[in-house]
Amino acid sequence: MKFSIRRASPDDAEAYSRTHLQGLHETYAQIMPPAFHSHYDAELPVLMAKRRDALEAGAASWLAFDKAGTAVGIATSGPGRDDDRRDFELHHIYTLASTHGTGLGQQLLDTAIMDQAAYLWILNGNRRAERFYRRNGFEPDGTSTLCGPTWHHRPMFRMHRQRQVRSSDERTPASDSRQ
Repeated sequence: MKFSIRRASPDDAEAYSRTHLQGLHETYAQIMPPAFHSHYDAELPVLMAKRRDALEAGAASWLAFDKAGTAVGIATSGPGRDDDRRDFELHHIYTLASTHGTGLGQQLLDTAIMDQAAYLWILNGNRRAERFYRRNGFEPDGTSTLCGPTWHHRPMFRMHRQRQVRSSDERTPASDSRQ
């Protein structure tokens, strides 16, 4: 399956937010309680407004589309937000379940952080994501915390990777679309 990935613009706020919401539902269906999903369904208009504001402010976000032009994945990255880690942060990647196993997650990761050293936070119990990030050189760095009330105070942990050394022929075409 072939996908196209492009930088999201403020006009993409609705597609980005709807894809994000569907990704949350599919990713956390077995991990989070129904109240989590209901909360995000009700918050969709707020999510769209916040995403539009972030994109207008220059957030580094990407949308992935299938051949039919349907949004099927998202990613956002940027400067680290943790006081003790000011390096690069992968804020999130979500791909729809229908794309799992196609390489789309890898394309989004390569696009969002390229070969940079980076860190991310992962919810405990999200084994699929943990395996994916470990394959990409991420390891837990020993830091964990509890999510806030919207995420029902679930535990999460931080993973970090060093800068990746790749030859220029190993880069995917999507990794050059950071502009």
